[in-house]
Amino acid sequence: MAYQFDFQPVFAQGDRLLQGALFTLELTALGMLFGIGLGIVGAVVRAWRIKPFDMLFGVYVELIRNTPFIVQLFFIFFGLPALGLRMNEWQAGALAMVINLGAYSTEIIRAGIEAVPRSQLEAAAALAMSRMETFRHVVLRPALASVWPALSSQVVIVMLGSAVCSQISIEELTFAANFIQSRNFRAFETYLVTTLLYLVMAILIRQLLAWIGQRFVMRRR
Repeated sequence: MAYQFDFQPVFAQGDRLLQGALFTLELTALGMLFGIGLGIVGAVVRAWRIKPFDMLFGVYVELIRNTPFIVQLFFIFFGLPALGLRMNEWQAGALAMVINLGAYSTEIIRAGIEAVPRSQLEAAAALAMSRMETFRHVVLRPALASVWPALSSQVVIVMLGSAVCSQISIEELTFAANFIQSRNFRAFETYLVTTLLYLVMAILIRQLLAWIGQRFVMRRR
């Protein structure tokens, strides 16, 4: 018998799906804000070889980049309580995303910092620019401008990876989809709509980050 498509049971739970999508975007925003901030610190430490922190960041980057995100999430949520560090599922998910994005953005931003020509630093010194002015205008902004597309792509990857947060009962989009499918048994329709929602969110995030890059990162003074 041919399969009969029925999206009505899915659309009837549209509010739950949209709420899950909102939770996903909130997790992504937190991960992006603090993850990129952590990445900037790590990139400076590694690019300028500030000891002993360069070695610590090196271990951190290799550890995160060579282990699955879901294992990192489980370690934070299930493992850290054994050391007395308890947190709810939302805090664990946000922390996992910050740590994950921080490691990847460290290497992405470091590549941008190391690509800044030394002649520009010498020119900044000749103009008597302060260290903070040099770092902000001569090092950080050009570095971010050169790697912004790669950094934006990594943010989207982390957003998509947040789907595993459903495994610790964070009510993000995948959790909502699993809940709806378990009630209406319309797996194809439910996950098709969920896939389209992830696609829309990915496109919107890319467009938003492209606008931010053009408006605040790559603009000339």
